[in-house]
Amino acid sequence: MNKHGELDGLNVTVVAEDSVLYESPFLGQHGISLFLETLSGSNTRNILVDVAQNPEALLQNMKLLGIHPQSIDTIVITHCHYDHTQGLVKILDGIGKNDVPVVVHPDLFRLNFVDDPYLRHVGVMAGDTRDKISAAGGRLFESRQSLQLLPGLFTSGEIERNTDFEEIGIALKTIVGGNIVEDTMPDDLALIARVRDKGIVILTGCSHSGVVNICRQSQKMTDQQPIKAVIGGFHLVEASPERISKTAKALGKLEIDSVAAGHCTGFRAQAELYKVFGERFTPLRTGMRIEF
Repeated sequence: MNKHGELDGLNVTVVAEDSVLYESPFLGQHGISLFLETLSGSNTRNILVDVAQNPEALLQNMKLLGIHPQSIDTIVITHCHYDHTQGLVKILDGIGKNDVPVVVHPDLFRLNFVDDPYLRHVGVMAGDTRDKISAAGGRLFESRQSLQLLPGLFTSGEIERNTDFEEIGIALKTIVGGNIVEDTMPDDLALIARVRDKGIVILTGCSHSGVVNICRQSQKMTDQQPIKAVIGGFHLVEASPERISKTAKALGKLEIDSVAAGHCTGFRAQAELYKVFGERFTPLRTGMRIEF
């Protein structure tokens, strides 16, 4: 058996996304949040991956979906950006428990900014600092390496950047020792689930490290397990047609069973993914439930 173990079951519910299911009452927002129900033997654990940027909308969608915030056992934050982290403290307040694990990269709280069309910080906002997370009942687990949440479910750790066509997708900067430098998004991570008799399910936030890099690393970490599904944002919304094409073709060569991509993926990339994967591709929508 793989050192990471296996899950006996996994359900993924999209509780926040840029768009919503047809004729649904859900609230959309620029951001993403995924609710995972995991089964391992007789144990069940509920994991929230990212919190988008509008906690009131997120909590309303949870209510409509029958998800009780108090049922959340762990929160994983894929990277620093406000549309994945804003309102984290309010969500912890809603959970109302002490020592809730909040899994992050240790560089999550750094200054992360753009200067076009104007100067603004786009990372973790003032309402969600380390101290405020702790005061709201969160227990930060800050790791650069892969961290197991339970047997069969673990973070990717820092992603190796091996492809020659993938890029961060946005001109981000930070300040180190008083010097302005390019921010390479070292905190970008994914969540990997190894599901018994299925293969691996990969959950991404924005894939700033490259969704192909993420998939290849996930397979490397699981002894080349087949990829059952990739779910999340691929940040191809402003990518060139060449990069979009190369990404879709590279993913196609990985023989992934299904792809559900939205948020920062962009319409052109979704169309290209549909050309490659056909009915195995689904645009991500708030309210979707995917069972493994």
